[in-house]
Amino acid sequence: MKSKSWSVTLVLIIAAMALGALNVPGVRAQSSTPHEKTWVTNGAVRAIVRTPDTVYIGGDFTYVGPVTGGGVPLDALTGSPLDSFPKVNGEVHACVPDGSGGWYIGGKFDRVGGIVRNNIARILTNGSVDPAWNPNVNGEVLALAVSGSTVYAGGVFTSIGGQTHSCIAALDAATGAATDWNPDADNNVNALAISGSTVYAGGYFTSIGGQTRNYIAALDAATGAATDWNPGANDNVRALAVSGSTVYAGGWFTSIGGQPRNYIAALDASTGAATDWNPDADYSVYALAVSGSTVYAGGWFWSIGGQTRKYIAALNAATGAATDWNPKTYGEVYALAVSGSTVYAGGWFTSIGGQTRNNIAALSATTGAATDWNPNASGVGYTCVYALAVSGSTVYAGGCFTSIGGQTRNNIAALDADTGAATDWNPDANKMVSSLAVSGSTVYAGGQFTSIGGQTRNCIAALDAGTGAATDWNPNASGGIFQPLVLALAVSGSTVYVGGGFTSIGGHPRNHITALNATTGVATDWNPNASGVDYPFVFALAISGSTVYAGGYFTVIGGQMRNCIAALNAATGATTDWNPDADKQVIALAVSGSTVYAGGYFTNIGGQTRNYIAALNAATGAATDWNPNAGGEGVYALAISGSTVYAGGFFSRIGGQTRNNIAALDDAKGAATDWNPNADSWVSAIAVSGSTVYAGGNFTSIGGDRTRFFFAQFDFLPERIKRYLLGLDLDPKGLDLNGDGKVDIADLVWYLLGKQLAK
Repeated sequence: MKSKSWSVTLVLIIAAMALGALNVPGVRAQSSTPHEKTWVTNGAVRAIVRTPDTVYIGGDFTYVGPVTGGGVPLDALTGSPLDSFPKVNGEVHACVPDGSGGWYIGGKFDRVGGIVRNNIARILTNGSVDPAWNPNVNGEVLALAVSGSTVYAGGVFTSIGGQTHSCIAALDAATGAATDWNPDADNNVNALAISGSTVYAGGYFTSIGGQTRNYIAALDAATGAATDWNPGANDNVRALAVSGSTVYAGGWFTSIGGQPRNYIAALDASTGAATDWNPDADYSVYALAVSGSTVYAGGWFWSIGGQTRKYIAALNAATGAATDWNPKTYGEVYALAVSGSTVYAGGWFTSIGGQTRNNIAALSATTGAATDWNPNASGVGYTCVYALAVSGSTVYAGGCFTSIGGQTRNNIAALDADTGAATDWNPDANKMVSSLAVSGSTVYAGGQFTSIGGQTRNCIAALDAGTGAATDWNPNASGGIFQPLVLALAVSGSTVYVGGGFTSIGGHPRNHITALNATTGVATDWNPNASGVDYPFVFALAISGSTVYAGGYFTVIGGQMRNCIAALNAATGATTDWNPDADKQVIALAVSGSTVYAGGYFTNIGGQTRNYIAALNAATGAATDWNPNAGGEGVYALAISGSTVYAGGFFSRIGGQTRNNIAALDDAKGAATDWNPNADSWVSAIAVSGSTVYAGGNFTSIGGDRTRFFFAQFDFLPERIKRYLLGLDLDPKGLDLNGDGKVDIADLVWYLLGKQLAK
């Protein structure tokens, strides 16, 4: 039997021969699809540096976590996402167990687990999407309920399960087809509850089941006709729960069941009349759950049941009085679920039950204290948990989050290079980290922070790569036009070169650029003194041999007139004769052999018209013929790997192709390669390690993944191909492995190579 190494060699030879014979253009080193397992942040990533085992990132974020999408099954004991589940590309507003270990989910999404599913889907026990169940709703699904072989759905839609149905429908639990049951609501259905042969509906409708019914109704489960039950609320009903002969309702109403009732009420299941039960909330109730003699309520209230209760309360089911249970939430509660002695709460909050909890928590049903269960839901902007359901040892959470199960990390983090998950390393910077460099066992960080690694450190620090603690090294940057800021770091031997916006650092006056002793943090005699404009900054540094290249916004540096870019003697700080003379700011620099690549806001550099990006002769400073000619607002990041120059920024065209904010360029001609991740906002950091490219910035979509926020990793083979090779995904049809727009023998070669690499 041939050895594995021989097999790999043989496949490589075949690949080279096949690709050469077929003259396949644009075979790319990286996939344009992000690695699925790499964690993301909840804010912009501005700096990336990779060591063999670790990827360090810095920026403006408070969280790192897995890309989960808006619906996630969680372990009820640990709070961690289950190992295998399909990612929801959008928001989940409703979830219910299917009775077989799976789930029905509804919301506002277009794909689940990579499969097209519009706003409703079934997830099977094994964590896969049911391939047959596809009601294909044309609007949001806000409520779900299951009874026997029927799934009831409510929301804002006109078509579902292949039939015309307005805002409410009954679906076959096995096929997803809509039944003839058609109450035909004239507006939103927000809540559903089932008791025996009756389906209770709440929402914003005034007509349903063939009758006038204001915001709440009881429907015959067989015919869909409205029953005589008619509480007649005067405003939206957002939540329903049934217990015995009582229907509990919450919402925006102030009158229901013939009585004044502020936002919450108990209704007689036979007559629809409001009972004497009257907690009298001072504002909206969005969620209800009943357990024994207790009614749990969540919403936007500050007073309920005769007591001060912020956003969540436990009410006596007999009297309506608030019990002593008081988790003291700081933020709205939109979802509740009870399992045994635990109350699960979801919403838009940062603290509950006496603990920091982001948008989801488990509370003791006895004390109201938060348990250790802490999934930590996160996203961008308004992040919320809208739906919770419990089945056995699993809690399904849905909402408008994009990540759950991550860790709090303030502005700086370390990710395991193999798994993509956060390590325990946590320096906890109190403000932005905008630059990073690594030397041996030390991670250097620069930015706006005044505290990092457990110590006071102004804008610059050295951190232990093992513990994250700040070392004694403390250059203490200060001054600057508005506030001190360190934007660039580069390490060479025993010297740390620093650029930014400061006027003092390392114990000496230094204007915007300096060299620090790597042992003491004291500024050396090296003092180029960048100046000449109202708001001078040094944005970028690159070292090549005995030369330090500096880019920024200045007209004087190293004692000479130099516009925005210069080459400095690494020993003396004096400016060399090299003078590309950029007409606007230089933001990024990279050096490869005899070429210096520059990115920024300039339109003229090296004596030539060059829009935002250029290659400069390292000897003369003249612009070479290399001219990708970016169109947009600027190039902010550069990285070089072999014959490829990676560029990030805020552009829409570069290298003769449409490329949004990130591109790979041929180092010979400047033409864009086929690699096209297509970020939806600026890319400010790029790092390359072997055949892996890391990108950070302000994007919320990249590589076709609308849940990939701020940070992405691109590998040698597409993640989808890896999943196929490992037997985790679909069949090979349509797998264009080499990215040439067709499936042919070249793709077969890549398949064979991938099979060997995957072993």
